[in-house]
Parts: sequence; structure tokens; C-alpha cells
Amino acid sequence: MLSVFDQGPCAPCPSPFNLAAHVLRHAARLADKTALSVLDGEGCDDWSYARLEAAVRGTGTGLLQAGLKPGDAVLMRLGNTVEFPIAYLGAIAAGLVPVPTSSQLTEAETARLLSDLQPAAVLRDPAVACAIHPHQISTTELLAMHELPPCEYAFGSPEQLAYVVYTSGTSGNPRAVAHAHRAVWARQMMVDGWYGLTEVDRLLHAGAFNWTYTLGTGLMDPWAAGATALIPTPGTRPEELPALLHRHRATIFAAAPGVYRKFLRGGALNLPDLRHGLCAGEKLSRHLHDAWEAASGCSLYEAFGMSECSTFISSSPAHPAQDGALGQPQQGRRVAIVDTNGPVPVDAEGTIAIHRSDPGLMLGYLNAPEETAARYQGDWFLTGDQGAMSAEGQIRYLGRSDDMMNAGGYRVSPIEVETALAAHPGITQAGAAAVEVKEDTYIIAAFYTGPEELKAEDLQAFASERLARYKQPRAYVHLEALPTGANGKLLRRALPALFKG
Repeated sequence: MLSVFDQGPCAPCPSPFNLAAHVLRHAARLADKTALSVLDGEGCDDWSYARLEAAVRGTGTGLLQAGLKPGDAVLMRLGNTVEFPIAYLGAIAAGLVPVPTSSQLTEAETARLLSDLQPAAVLRDPAVACAIHPHQISTTELLAMHELPPCEYAFGSPEQLAYVVYTSGTSGNPRAVAHAHRAVWARQMMVDGWYGLTEVDRLLHAGAFNWTYTLGTGLMDPWAAGATALIPTPGTRPEELPALLHRHRATIFAAAPGVYRKFLRGGALNLPDLRHGLCAGEKLSRHLHDAWEAASGCSLYEAFGMSECSTFISSSPAHPAQDGALGQPQQGRRVAIVDTNGPVPVDAEGTIAIHRSDPGLMLGYLNAPEETAARYQGDWFLTGDQGAMSAEGQIRYLGRSDDMMNAGGYRVSPIEVETALAAHPGITQAGAAAVEVKEDTYIIAAFYTGPEELKAEDLQAFASERLARYKQPRAYVHLEALPTGANGKLLRRALPALFKG
């Protein structure tokens, strides 16, 4: 028996189609219902479905009036505010191609993106770093667009380019992942396969507005289901989340594992309305899973995915994970464990792969057809993650086949970190790896050689000018020599053992 999970395809995406129209498909029927509550310690700012759709479609009108044309790319350099999802959906509603990016990127990093992407405009919060671009649209201008007449939804082929996201590549250069409008249609497979989400739910996501995990799981998916999204205001500490969950009667909670770790420091939780928690962004440990269930009395369901296909393997109320597995492919997915000869037998280790027919799979890496082709083996897209599948379809995660690191839910290329540090005049060679500093808590550590040990604070200042905060090492280790293999190449997997904490 081979490691292939296939229980029938997802229903085909309708045509013509528009991602934003699909996300807001319930807006007319649920006009007065709360679509979004932005929560703080004292109260909340509520957005009805009618107000939300008016702001989205007004923004679409404003962007077109600013001279942008359907098909134009717009780089998003916006902060952690509700303007982020509104501008994102507004651009897609009008047929533009938004490119959301982390507000933590430095000016130098955005200069590389601008050169690669050549966007027609930048949507810009002045407080967010960005290299110079001749056409910048400010948050003040975006806010004024909310009051404009609604744009028509730009319906077209579900295969049409809808948005682009950047992900760290093994080469050290961020890759532009191009997605079609149909990507949001594929997210319906998560509703039963992970969320257990219904129209009556109130889903609280602990992430920032400008994080793609929040954008999908915390906002667009609840809206597409007619549910209510709850997002804490910027600066909310994880320790404050239990009170917000209780006060605002959240029924589902979503966060990265790091948030759960901080969340649980207070002991037992009083969350009478909560049905379960959701977790993604990095591998969930058994210890953390058990600690959550003991403190909350609720189950915790994990999902696995990537920028190229979002989450496609998960546990759920209908299909709990078994014996420490991630879960199973969602209904409608076709997933296999493969080696160079194709699918391997059940329980054998191999690379987790997705069939090219999956509607959630990317169109490809923008302007990089050879790199796109290299990720395929026949009809299978290779994730680069290792796993093993049981006869029941449950998948155990066995790590990366490359050296990618995970920092608070963000995948980070060690090469990108090493390249930035190698520019320091006091460093002759650099290596980067994720190290465990206490149970279930990992940081990025930099290992370097040079004439002498350098001050950590000086290295931190150097890194902060070249790398987004989530990419910056939290510890620096000076070594006489870095570990290498017989061919002289750096052995990154040997680095964590050299970290003394």
C-alpha cells in the first residue's frame, strides 16, 4: 500500500470568480452583523459586514482613481491596523495584485523587493520602512477611500493572478509566490478539515493584521463563512488574551505555538464559550498540546502548510490527530509521501508532496519558471518537508530536508541571515541555526569566526539594519572554526550542539 491520500477532488471553482467577492459573499445578507471586532482592554471597535464591504469596495474605487490599472502590482507597506486587510481586499476587488509584506522588513530589504517586483505603487504607512518609490499612496489617502462609491468586482478566470506573497528561499533570496483567485476557494477545505467553523462562531486570532496567517485564518476565512473575527489591538500581551477570550465570548482561538506558551503561564483558564484552539506556524510539541488541554479543558488542533499552498494537512474536531501525528490531508486534497521514484509505502519516510491539481497550490514563483519547475516531480509538488503516512492517512512530521529555520511562525532562510552577517568587517564566516533555549522555545542563533569575539550588542545593531526583526539572531557565538563536511561545506545541523545557552 502506497502513501497516497486521495478521497476525491475539491468541487471546481466557479467561473467567473473574484477572491474578494467570495470572501464578502455574505455581506448583503448579514449587513448588520458584526464582521470584525478590534479588541482592547476596555471595549472594541466593531465593523459590520455592510461597513466592511463598503470600505473594501470604496478602496478599490480609490485605487483605480489613483491611476492604477487591473493587473498592476501594489506593494503593501502597512502597519498592524485594520487598513491592511481592507486595502488588500480592495485591491483584489478592483483587479489589482496586492503584495502583502511584513512591516518588520528594513529599507534595504524592501529595495530588493521593489527591484524584483517593479510594482505600480506602494501602499505606505509613513511609520513603516520602505525604499523610495515614485508612486506612494499613504494611509491617510487609503482611509479617505472608504467613503467613495463601491467599485465593481473584477470577475474573471479563477486562474488569474490575485496576489503575491514572499517567502524565504533556500538560496537566501526571498521568493515571490504567485497565487490565483482560486486559492481562496481551496480554503473551504479547511473549514471542516481544521476549523470546525460555522456562521455562529466568534474566532479570535492573536496575530497582527499584517501577518498572512492572521489575514487568512483570522479574517478572510471567518468572513467567507459569515462568522465574526476578533483581533486584539496592537500591543496586546499574550497574558491579556484569556481575559479577552472570556469577555468577548470567543468560541475558537487561533495562534502560533509561541503565543500558546506565554498564554499558559497563568495556569488554569476560565473560557466557558471556547470550543477549541487552532495552531499553525511551527510544529506543535506534545508537551504544549497537553498543557493547553489541561489548562483550558479544550482540544487544540494543529495545521501544517506553506506559503505555496497554505495549510493542507490538519487535525480537526471531526478528525483528531492520532499518536502525535500532524493530522491528515483535508477532504478534497491529494497528498503523498514520495521519494525519487514516486510514492513510498505506508509508514516509510519521504517528502510530503501535493498534487499539482490542488486549487490552493500556487501558480508559481513570479518570473522564475525554472525554480518553479524544480519543485515538481511529475505531478507532485515537493514541499521539502519530511514525513510518513499511516494506512489511515495520518501524517507524522519528520523535519525539513533543508536547513530552513522557524522564528515565531515565520520561515527564515539561514543563508539570508548568514549573508547579512558576513558583511561585517570582523566576521570571516557565519552560520545560523535555530536552537532550543528551554523546552519548546527556539531562537535563531548566529555562529561566527573572526579575529576576536565581538560585542553582542554591536552585532545586534548591525543585524537590525539589514534584517527584519524576526530574522535577527537572538544570540551570537564566536567559534575558532565552523563545522564543515568532507567537501568543506558548512554543516548547519551541527551548529545547535555548539550553543551553550
